[in-house]
Amino acid sequence: MSGAVNGVPEFIRLVSHPLRWQLVTELARSDLRVRELVAVVDEPQNLVSYHLRLLRDGGLVTSRRSSFDARDSYYHLDLDRCAEALADAGTALHPALRMKPVPEEPPRRSSVLFICSGNSARSPIAEALLRHRTGNRVRVSSAGTRPKDRIHPHAVRVLREHYDIDIEEQAPRALNPTLHSRFTRVITLCDKARESLADNPPRAHWSIPDPSAGDDGRSSYSRFVSAAADIDNRVRHLVPSLKED
Repeated sequence: MSGAVNGVPEFIRLVSHPLRWQLVTELARSDLRVRELVAVVDEPQNLVSYHLRLLRDGGLVTSRRSSFDARDSYYHLDLDRCAEALADAGTALHPALRMKPVPEEPPRRSSVLFICSGNSARSPIAEALLRHRTGNRVRVSSAGTRPKDRIHPHAVRVLREHYDIDIEEQAPRALNPTLHSRFTRVITLCDKARESLADNPPRAHWSIPDPSAGDDGRSSYSRFVSAAADIDNRVRHLVPSLKED
């Protein structure tokens, strides 16, 4: 993101437009496709796409092709970049306005279910990281629409080596029709799982590539490291929002 324009911080200029503010507000909750954003903001697709391009050019929004249907793209709001830009904007107005971190203290009534297809990589990683970050103050679980036979060894390894978390004994779980209702938050991490649940859509979606896709042994571990880092970052931003439950 570039600097100030006529003294106005670029972040303020970008998000102060009413439609762009609507878009970033929706994307703060979930990764979404263009047609979903069009439906939410009730504006023409060409107008929504134009403003998404401005947000993307400004470094606030990224997009990636759906791993389920390559004709679609999911848009994602970079909350770290937003926080940094917002802090810079506050400081530009007055040094005393620099933002302070929000304490990570979710209420005990919060509960989160993570869903992906196999429940062997992304969703168990998310489950473990949220449990770790909240010290078991949040009831958390994960499940798969088509669970695999075991947790992927690289998922076990990345949690052990990078986060000191052991899920060696955990096994994939199947998603059943009533499981959604038992949790205050349901989050999909797999495009295929999300789009297969269209009749009962989850509250939020994190579009994260499958690190085990095209599994080629050693090189795939680096994809697990990247996926876990992405998930951990999203979990970190999720924790303060659980106070809304």
